[in-house]
Amino acid sequence: MIDIRYVRENPEAVKASQRARGANETLVDDLLRADEARRSTLQVAEETRAQQKALSRTVGKASAEERPTILAQAQELAAKVRELEDAAAKANAEYERIGMLIPNIIVDGVPSGGEDDYVVLKHVGDVPTFDFPVKDHLDLAEGIRAIDMARGTKVSGSRFYYLTGIGARLELALLTAAADLAEANGFTLTVTPTLVKPEVMAGTGFLGAHADEIYHLETDDLYLVGTSEVALAGFHSDEIIDLSDGPKRYAGWSTCYRREAGSYGKDTRGIIRVHQFNKVEMFSYCTPDDAENEHARLLDFEEQMLAKVELPYRVIDTAAGDLGSSAARKFDCEAWLPSQERWMEVTSTSNCTTFQARRLSVREKVDGKTQTVATLNGTLATTRWLVAILENHQREDGSIYVPEGLRPYLGGRELISVQ
Repeated sequence: MIDIRYVRENPEAVKASQRARGANETLVDDLLRADEARRSTLQVAEETRAQQKALSRTVGKASAEERPTILAQAQELAAKVRELEDAAAKANAEYERIGMLIPNIIVDGVPSGGEDDYVVLKHVGDVPTFDFPVKDHLDLAEGIRAIDMARGTKVSGSRFYYLTGIGARLELALLTAAADLAEANGFTLTVTPTLVKPEVMAGTGFLGAHADEIYHLETDDLYLVGTSEVALAGFHSDEIIDLSDGPKRYAGWSTCYRREAGSYGKDTRGIIRVHQFNKVEMFSYCTPDDAENEHARLLDFEEQMLAKVELPYRVIDTAAGDLGSSAARKFDCEAWLPSQERWMEVTSTSNCTTFQARRLSVREKVDGKTQTVATLNGTLATTRWLVAILENHQREDGSIYVPEGLRPYLGGRELISVQ
């Protein structure tokens, strides 16, 4: 939820953020009206309650003749207080309903527009050229017996798979390398729950426009997470945390689940868009003033991982209309996908400013006063990386070059041969 004090003082800035996102700017005026209604209704209720208490205190001093009249008046006021409190509760519920519809306010510099209006910030590495017919990741993986899609589909349905043999080892190598990098940079490695309560899922902003991507277990009223960001955002919910020594950083290792309801075409072949995958996700709690610098740090860690696996990539500044509701800014790293001759997202890192922490009530104390903290997240490695690793490092005979950064996790192996 956005800061209502900021909205009161800067309504035009909030409307500009809505316009940049392609979102409804009239919600800002609706929120301000609801805010005024809930505050004025609550004020009248409190004033009437004070009158009722003051009148009740006079009963003991009143004469026998006066007492029945005073008691009757006090009862009338008590009934009026109940009515006003009910009206105040309804006004507050309407205020919260509208407030939950407004996404985070974008930070300065975010490109306006939709999915195709991103800005490329840089390219790193050379796109490979091949003097032989390029194979896609699934053909390569089947050649080295790394992925079994057929049996995944047989057991669980479309877009499920088995990682087998060297495929399983490759994923473990990748995720372990990410975990090592995270721990070396002060992140606490965490294996997180993959089922969370509705209030935690809603608190992170995932139950808005993209709620249809989430698996919900109705019997237990729990949600399967699509990223450990959700569980890590809830880790310090309803707490006051100490940031005097700098950001609190966590790296969540978890299995993730997504319905991928809108994906189609080539992305549904192999493991580019699947319903279940594994991921190491960075998550930071920091002061609002440090959020922009922390965002740059998370992006740097992602680029260090991409360097380890020797992938050519580009970094894009995602346009406002393509941001999730909780992100004020998002940078994506996209690796080259030779079989489709296009860039494919492999990481993203988002600055959520105080949006999630306000919903989840995560605060810090500054000079004796509490203030909402900022939260940020970023992908450090995920199963999808195997797609880019296999395709960019393929050899003519179908074998795969092993990047130097992964060799320590694969017993020093330099090449994966066709089985």
